[in-house]
Amino acid sequence: MERVVGIGGYFLRAADPAALSAWYRDCLGLDAGGDEPWQQEAGPTVFAPFESKTDYFGSRGQQTMLNFRVRDLDAMLAQLRAAGADVAPETEDMAGIGRFAWVRDPEGNRIELWQPA
Repeated sequence: MERVVGIGGYFLRAADPAALSAWYRDCLGLDAGGDEPWQQEAGPTVFAPFESKTDYFGSRGQQTMLNFRVRDLDAMLAQLRAAGADVAPETEDMAGIGRFAWVRDPEGNRIELWQPA
């Protein structure tokens, strides 16, 4: 059986694509608008469908949620707060899995940040 070998892209609608790209670049270090595609570090990627009525993504209107791996969750959260980002006050620790936190991009999309264990 032929299988997919990775995620080739993630595309989202935006009222202001240039401003949203700048936010991802300036706040998360994701230079998505350049001529070269973003090269991620090797690591696990979780693919998990959720129940349609989940509140985990925040708004029920949000159909998907990005989850980014980070090396130092506390440093990333401090960076985001310093930039004025909408960071959720809570974090979650899952034994053997890692630490999680959430932020909303300027278009209101909830993003999960994950520091693997």
